[in-house]
Amino acid sequence: MAIMMTRIHVEDYEAWKPQFCADAPQARREAKSHRLYRAVDDPNEVFVAVEFDSLDRASAARERLLASGVLDRVTLVAGPTIVEEAEAVVY
Repeated sequence: MAIMMTRIHVEDYEAWKPQFCADAPQARREAKSHRLYRAVDDPNEVFVAVEFDSLDRASAARERLLASGVLDRVTLVAGPTIVEEAEAVVY
């Protein structure tokens, strides 16, 4: 499993969300799932986690996302970065 993590700042979350759902770059076309997180102090700061079943699919999605230019419409804080789980502890 591989996850593409991106942290962005949008001008207006409610206006940005339909654009994300449209997935114009098709960055999620082979994804297993995605999660959106919003910062408590600034709900326009968004953390996007997209899960893939392979590193190759995650890397291809990252390339499509970067090539599409959609990240030019937001303030990119970090990523998109491909990560693999190093540890999971459930309490």
